Amino acid sequence: MARGGGCQCGAVRYEIEGPLPPVYACHCRECRRHTASAFALSMPVDMAALHLSGDLAVHVRATDSGTRTFCHFCPSCGTRIYHRSERAPGRVTIKAGTLDDAETLSPAAHLWVSRKQPWVSLDPRIPAFETQPDDLGAWRSALLGEAAS
Repeated sequence: MARGGGCQCGAVRYEIEGPLPPVYACHCRECRRHTASAFALSMPVDMAALHLSGDLAVHVRATDSGTRTFCHFCPSCGTRIYHRSERAPGRVTIKAGTLDDAETLSPAAHLWVSRKQPWVSLDPRIPAFETQPDDLGAWRSALLGEAAS
């Protein structure tokens, strides 16, 4: 089973092999800035399961932890497609709003709620983190139901 998505102008398309992974909402300032919204929906995906067509540009930015994130986007319309951390080169986080059928998504967790907009109300049944889990890579693996490596 493959799930597809792409940018606003259609120059970049992708498919994700296998079942659609869970998404999480990030309320950090960078995610709010790049979405021009209250939060971003991110979906961790193994790079091997992602099949892209079209050219991407990349913007590199520093993170609060001191590592770098590579932000891949369509050079024609500017839509961010995915991010990749130098700490996890084999995994990307798809910007889940770029999925063709994003209406069915619901966050499995909220990160950086210490920076969320005050008018955003969160469902108390969904896990929420003041910042992010200490070991974000291990947390994402657990979210995906993967065995610890």
